[in-house]
This record gives sequence, C-alpha cells and structure tokens, in this order.
Amino acid sequence: MRIVVQRVNRASVTIEQKINGEIGMGLLVLLGIEEADNQTDADWLATKLVNLRIFDDENGVMNRSVLDINGEILVVSQFTLHASTKKGNRPSYIKAARPEQAIPLYEYFCMSLEKISKKTVQTGVFGADMQVSLVNDGPVTIIIDSKNKE
Repeated sequence: MRIVVQRVNRASVTIEQKINGEIGMGLLVLLGIEEADNQTDADWLATKLVNLRIFDDENGVMNRSVLDINGEILVVSQFTLHASTKKGNRPSYIKAARPEQAIPLYEYFCMSLEKISKKTVQTGVFGADMQVSLVNDGPVTIIIDSKNKE
C-alpha cells in the first residue's frame, strides 16, 4: 500500500457535484493498493499515519501528530499511485489491485484509522470520478509505502 499524505487546513472530495467527504485541519490521504497488499500493510500504514509528527508544536517544530491536534482525516482511493512509467509514455497500472481485492482493503484501512483515532474518517467513493480540493498547509506532503518499512 502506498499513501501520499498532505497536511491540510481543509480538504474535500466531490462526486457528481456533491461533497462526499470534507475535513478541516488534518490529513488528506491518497491511498493506492497493489496486488501484494494485505491487512498487515493496512494496519501498519494506519498506525504510522496517525502517529506521524508533522504538525507544529508551540515552538513551530513539526512534533505533533494528527491525534495530538485532534485533527481530521480524509482518505481518497487512487490506483494511479502504482503507475509504472518505465516503458513508453502511457502509464501501466498492472500492479494496482483489482476492485474485488482493493475495495475491502480500502474499507479495512479506513476502519483501522477510525479505530485508532476514535474519530470518523471521511472518504471518497472507490472507483468514482472524484474532484479533490485542498489547502495544503506548509506545504507538507509525504509519501509512505508499506513495502519500505525499514
């Protein structure tokens, strides 16, 4: 599993001109799932994400997590995070998990985040045509891959 994490002042995801998920200060998470991923990857990433210290403390040092600031989380599925661009100019998505595998893992990841954070996680809709709006704070953008744990 691969995530792109953005520290935001606010973010939303719109589907067919209706807001589906919306947060204030917190984390916008773009989530890509590949065929080799499983619940162990989801649990590791969820724990890593909520404890990631990328919010400023009273001294302006990134030393607080989304839990510490009582922030919110918006998760949007994005299979294109597993695009391969090695050959030619058209990306290949052969490593991205098929919906029958990816949807349950996407839902599991979101439930794992809710369990750890004890807050409702906002989401997009898997496979939908979504428009994501955000105000990136910093900007702070970090990529984490469960296959690179060490």
